[in-house]
Amino acid sequence: MSSQAVTTQAVAPEPELLRLLDQLSVEEKVSLVVGASMWTTTGVPRIGLEPVVLSDGPVGVRGPNGGTSAMFPAPSALAATWDLELARRGGVLFAAEARRHGVDVVLAPQVNLQRTPVGGRHFECYSEDPHLTAEIAVALVGAAQERGVGMCVKHYVANDSETERTRYLARLDERTLREAYLAPFERLVRDVNPWSVMGAYNGADTEGLAAPLLEHRPLVVDLLKEEWGYDGLFVSDWVATQSVVPAVRGGLDLQMPGPDGAWGDGLLDAVRSGEVAASELDDKVLRLLRLARRTGRLVLPGSADGNGGGVGAHLVLQAVPDQAATTASSELLRELAARSVVVLKDDAGLVPLVQEGARPLRVALLGPAAVEPFFQGGGSSFVQPDHLTYPADELRAALPQGSELTVLAGARALHNPPELDVDRCTDPVTGQPGLRVELLAADGSTLEERTAREWTGWLEDVRPDADAVRLRATVRLDEPGAHELGVGTVGVHRVLVDDAEVATGATRVDEDVVLSSGHNHPIATLAQASGTADLDATVQVVHAVGYGHFVRAALVHRLPGPSAAAELAAAVDAAAAADVAVVLVGTTAEVESEGYDRPDLDLPGNQDELVRRVAAANPRTVVVVNAGAPVLLPWLNDVPTVLWGWLPGQEAGTALADVLTGATEPSGRLPWTLPARFEDVPVPHARPVGGVVDYTEGTDVGYRAWERRLAAGPDGAPAPAVPFGHGLGWTTWEYEDAVLAWGQSHDAPATLTAYVTVRNTGSRAGREVVQVYVEAPAGGPSRPVRWLGGFAVADVPAMGSATVRVPVPTRALQVWDPQAKGWTTPPGTYRLRTGRSVADLRLTNELTVRPGEEPGAGNQ
Repeated sequence: MSSQAVTTQAVAPEPELLRLLDQLSVEEKVSLVVGASMWTTTGVPRIGLEPVVLSDGPVGVRGPNGGTSAMFPAPSALAATWDLELARRGGVLFAAEARRHGVDVVLAPQVNLQRTPVGGRHFECYSEDPHLTAEIAVALVGAAQERGVGMCVKHYVANDSETERTRYLARLDERTLREAYLAPFERLVRDVNPWSVMGAYNGADTEGLAAPLLEHRPLVVDLLKEEWGYDGLFVSDWVATQSVVPAVRGGLDLQMPGPDGAWGDGLLDAVRSGEVAASELDDKVLRLLRLARRTGRLVLPGSADGNGGGVGAHLVLQAVPDQAATTASSELLRELAARSVVVLKDDAGLVPLVQEGARPLRVALLGPAAVEPFFQGGGSSFVQPDHLTYPADELRAALPQGSELTVLAGARALHNPPELDVDRCTDPVTGQPGLRVELLAADGSTLEERTAREWTGWLEDVRPDADAVRLRATVRLDEPGAHELGVGTVGVHRVLVDDAEVATGATRVDEDVVLSSGHNHPIATLAQASGTADLDATVQVVHAVGYGHFVRAALVHRLPGPSAAAELAAAVDAAAAADVAVVLVGTTAEVESEGYDRPDLDLPGNQDELVRRVAAANPRTVVVVNAGAPVLLPWLNDVPTVLWGWLPGQEAGTALADVLTGATEPSGRLPWTLPARFEDVPVPHARPVGGVVDYTEGTDVGYRAWERRLAAGPDGAPAPAVPFGHGLGWTTWEYEDAVLAWGQSHDAPATLTAYVTVRNTGSRAGREVVQVYVEAPAGGPSRPVRWLGGFAVADVPAMGSATVRVPVPTRALQVWDPQAKGWTTPPGTYRLRTGRSVADLRLTNELTVRPGEEPGAGNQ
């Protein structure tokens, strides 16, 4: 067995930064490694150091001061393109958006693996496969940082559950950690050196230590910084820092936010007392100065370019984009969203709807997502978009002249009622339009009171001595019929509607303020009698370290309207009368969000019934799934055409219209596995047991676990509904030949490339994603049945062919040897299988690695 021992790579501090370090007092040094606010670090003007500005960013750069942003499709959609050039262009747009908002470091991408489909932040991750995740992330991060904007790769590491997310330990063995969960981080560090890495909330039980990630020295100092030679900044997730000395020794460099928190309150004393050595603090300050220099926030004396030149020199981008730049970003997001769409099946050839010389069409556009699409998942990645495009508007404009489009919801996806329209409200004290807002002290006395004309569901920057907020309003019920009125909140609360108690809670909350699906939205159902209803809610003020003082209260109101049965019947009638029915179903913000995991994989509400009824009424039915993470499709075999449309971002309407009318090929491939039944999911939940999440499946993450069970024969689990890597596009393909070749340049290790010839056998030009999977030799260490080794995208004209170059990194053949503490290549004959998905493999090549030889050294 050949081996490759790991080596420690020392990082030499830059002399010019060391000179600056000598000019700083201890107090200044401490201030630099504690956030100055929610989104900024501390500046020291006398040495040319400005504050570094950070911002959330997986689906767009929000910016520290709010405003609108370009809203990207969910990260899973980008991975579904399998297109590295599109990922690079996405990185360029991230950089432009960062500069537009005055941001230096974007808190993205998230490169955790999609270990389980019920994970609340599944949509924020790229894939269940580490290689696909790494390739997309490297392309995006590299392009952004080439333009002077830092990316903060997160969440390091094994952060795959939202349940008890700040407390649980992820327990996994060394091989699983190295070969799966650390793999994207390692590729990023070695290939593009992200300027910052974010430590996760959770802990890890591995490498001989069970500790929070921010205190896990073997993973952060020994591995990330020393073994991999990482010279960037290791920053805490927000409010994750729980200690001073353990976090310092564990490798944390910057506590965010600040200036309070564990380090804000105790780090200076620890340095003065000697508990924290001056050298430990200096290393962290150097990393902060290095980040500031790379982003252009540190002006060194005598430098011509503002940061001393060299790699990472700050590029001044346009601060406020003109109309042309805004249009260009919209065009890219439109292309990305359309390309990401996955054709799961198209038995009747319904896509595209519009053929050459097509006559006008009668189209029934149905489903909750047809009326109100789910544009983005919930949580910290949320942005206010520059604009939104809607499927009905864009499809109506794109269909042939004279076409008719009927738009109906037909089903209900939301459990909770929509937001209350404050324009319906009157302050019961003053009689003015709006809500009565009273800040209460702990003894119940009133500290402040006012009339609010707007309510977003949050009251921020509440004075610290306030204990509760009382919200009162007289709500007009103008429409005849039953109204539903209520308040969703957390912590201590009491909600009255017309003096009747609707909800109460006695448990104070000062940490987790996320409202999960089906919880904390109690409602009162009212018949319209007097024409008004009195709403009276008293809710606690949350005092959260690092987040200030605020109130969470979602005021909700559902108006009278047709029954669910009547809505469904109207949609079915519209489908029966149409030439084609397009049904948009999916998840909602109640289902996919940071802060909580999903209890199941069902489509919410009565959407499954809508699909079944419409498909029965019209055999020409196209279903588009508007979701970021897998959902069960029990009707999949009964519908001729099914597309996966993701959480598409601001260009939801334009992208879908492009796909349905044939302007852009939906060339996406699944970056994860779609199960047929919930009971078949290899990792069906992410709930800690006794505070621990055990990764008992080892390296069999996602499709690898499915392949393991399928290989076991009839006693294994059934096949998934749709396999990893699947996607049909709108043409057909033949795989003609594959040839393996080794190459080597300078001192770089040998590289393996598969040259694959494919033929487009259809009548339209198309895009193919060529996928190469590796199967290990028999008799070696236990490994997955097969795993992704490489992929490449090819655009091929109708009836044309192309030879596609697919790089397969040497690491694809290697395993981690815990005893030798290094990477090894087990000898034997490997099979490299090429095809269209993990379940559709067309060609096979064999590669022999001889004992004692490195790959490429005489191997065949």
